Amino acid sequence: MPPEYDVAAMTDMLVGLLETPSPTGYHREAIAYCQNAFASLGIPDLKQTITGKGALMLYWPGESSEAAVGLTAHLDTLGFMVKEIKSNGNLKLTNLGGINWSGAEFENCTVRTHDDKRYRGTVLLANPSTHVNRDAHKANRDGDSMEIRLDAKTNNRKETEALGIGVGDFVFLDPRVEVIDTGFIRSRFLDDKASVACIWGALKAMQAEGKRPAYDTYILIANYEEVGHGGAAGWPAPLNELVAIDMAAIGDGQASDEFSVSICVKDAGGPYHFDMNNKLRRLADTNSIPYKVDIYVYYSSDGTAFWRAGGDAKVGLIGPGVASSHGYERTHQDALLHSADLIARYLLDSALA
Repeated sequence: MPPEYDVAAMTDMLVGLLETPSPTGYHREAIAYCQNAFASLGIPDLKQTITGKGALMLYWPGESSEAAVGLTAHLDTLGFMVKEIKSNGNLKLTNLGGINWSGAEFENCTVRTHDDKRYRGTVLLANPSTHVNRDAHKANRDGDSMEIRLDAKTNNRKETEALGIGVGDFVFLDPRVEVIDTGFIRSRFLDDKASVACIWGALKAMQAEGKRPAYDTYILIANYEEVGHGGAAGWPAPLNELVAIDMAAIGDGQASDEFSVSICVKDAGGPYHFDMNNKLRRLADTNSIPYKVDIYVYYSSDGTAFWRAGGDAKVGLIGPGVASSHGYERTHQDALLHSADLIARYLLDSALA
């Protein structure tokens, strides 16, 4: 029998992860959340370890040890760090990853100090009032023009420093998660927490059916993908194949949509392995999984990071379609379902690419 997928549980897991802050470089809360979530599946021989740089590695022995395969998805997100305390007490920012500055304007946030004090604030343009600054709409939105206005009584640098806020403190943007009764999920940071939830959902379905992977399986929940090196290290054994799971970009000229799993055959890092691309297409066709084949020209994944670090395996890339990437994003539960299905079918398949 094919696995049956608990989309409601997958969605609940995703919502909890979305509400757990994890801008790249700050991962402890989200990694702990994932440890608990995967442990809750009750898979007796699913082993968990933490890599040297803090990622979560899962190992699930397969029916055969003649080969080893890998999955990877990342839970680190875009965000900000405090770059400078300005003379007026507000905070100048430096970006983490390729965040869309204009998309973060007027977003509420939390500033976390090094000793875990937390202060609320808002990301906005310096001098943002149109009743005062008639050229506010013309200003560039970037690290020089935007700042955090703290919800604390501070009017200068000294008063802000007295709160314990300093250079290097992380900024957590509010995700604003909503699950709509039509099946849509909108939130910041669906890239790439939706894919982590899809892996979780695939394993949950396999466990419920009493199934295990065809081959020994390593799953890296990475924490530095947004800055280019998440999947580059931490693999404890040579792999024959690796499937990166990351969001599929939607927009003009793209084939991906919010209701399918996408198979990316090429991105900014170059083409993925021809045999893996065809294997993933075969699995989707054989199992009637709705999918799109796409190319992303301004995007690269942890599959590319793995290859650039010297990884010697056949690599493919799949993921759920996500609209408005690096902004206020949206996907649909159908995309989670079909992505989890392709992940499970891949793990159960004994034919190597």
